[in-house]
Amino acid sequence: MITNTTAVAILLITFFVLILLRVNIAFAVGISSALCLWYLDIPLSNVCQQMVKGLNSFSLMAVPFFITMGALMGQGGIAEKLIALANACVGWMRGGLAMVNVLDSYFFGGISGSAAADTASLGSILIPIMVDQGYDDDFATAITITSSVEGLLVPPSHNMVIYATAAGGVSVGALFMAGYLPGAILAVSLMVGCHIISVKRNYPKGDPFSLRVLLKQLRISIWALAAMLIVVVGVVCGVFTATESAAIAVIYSALVSIYIYKGMTWKGLWKGISECIDTLSIVLLLCGTSSIFGYCLTYLHMPDLASQAITSLSDNPVVLILLINLILLFLGCIMDMAPIILIATPILLPLAESIGIDPVQFGIIIVLNCGIGLLTPPVGTVLFIGSAVSKVSIERIVKATFPFYLCMIVTLLIVSFVPQASLLLPSLFMQ
Repeated sequence: MITNTTAVAILLITFFVLILLRVNIAFAVGISSALCLWYLDIPLSNVCQQMVKGLNSFSLMAVPFFITMGALMGQGGIAEKLIALANACVGWMRGGLAMVNVLDSYFFGGISGSAAADTASLGSILIPIMVDQGYDDDFATAITITSSVEGLLVPPSHNMVIYATAAGGVSVGALFMAGYLPGAILAVSLMVGCHIISVKRNYPKGDPFSLRVLLKQLRISIWALAAMLIVVVGVVCGVFTATESAAIAVIYSALVSIYIYKGMTWKGLWKGISECIDTLSIVLLLCGTSSIFGYCLTYLHMPDLASQAITSLSDNPVVLILLINLILLFLGCIMDMAPIILIATPILLPLAESIGIDPVQFGIIIVLNCGIGLLTPPVGTVLFIGSAVSKVSIERIVKATFPFYLCMIVTLLIVSFVPQASLLLPSLFMQ
């Protein structure tokens, strides 16, 4: 295998220099790939061909629908209903509002599929309430941003669709089913951390548990929770594809928000859709340019080189899994989620498969790693959103988040070394 080291250097150095210069990630990927192809004397018409090829995927069409669904449900009064349901479930415990924050992110994340949307919508409601009830503002912000990562794991997550596209041949339905248990493990881990801190700081309890109140809130929230069932059950049972289920979910979300919860008007519907356009354009442009980057990586044998470099350090599967996680965590500190999935998957997935990691399990591993990266400076998008919502400085939030980083790392290790944590449900329901 002959590799052009100069072309590799041009590709990687240009990419990282542009990232450091704060060039938009999609343009950084595209420019570095174009320069690499130009040096290799490959016709630049390949740039357009690879971009079209990267976007020419039926499953990728689900991404715009899922993002739109999350935006509509987030603006349609869904958050308040789910907060009330979570409060009825766990609000009675010591540090009940913190527990509510965690559980509500599990519910809402299954609708929005976005950690940023979770933090912006739930944080603007829950953080002021927690502060009024006697919680420290940095603690309230820390638990809000960390629990938002559950939304990346609980289906329907558009990041799972992006991973399935990058990996090629991985079932979106299997990925959806695989996310439930890791999301629940993360929620339990964060709740344990919340309880320990709440007892130590004597944070308040909520109202006593009431089965009647719980059933009432469940009845009210069932319309919101049904959105998850439409997508997941429909895909898993083979009633429709992920793309078809996403389109149906958008229509359902609009009808529920306008006619049942009455949190949105038809005018607000068009406003919500228009606000999705910026996000959608960035994601789809990134998918196109990442396809060129992936073409360059494959042409230069980068996946094989990366695999050889990592395995040269050790042939112990445990060590290799830890190294893969460290690489993904490092990338999470300097890049956003979607580009990591699109760029790292073709490189690291073959190595992961070579040491016995199932592609579905690896999907959960990479999504969770990227979720942690959203909370770490200097790029941590969700960290900055949490600071903007709560008006608490980044430094204070990071300090308050340290215990919850530990909870997330514990969850990551469970997902990495216990395959059944992510493969149990797909094996039961995807036969």
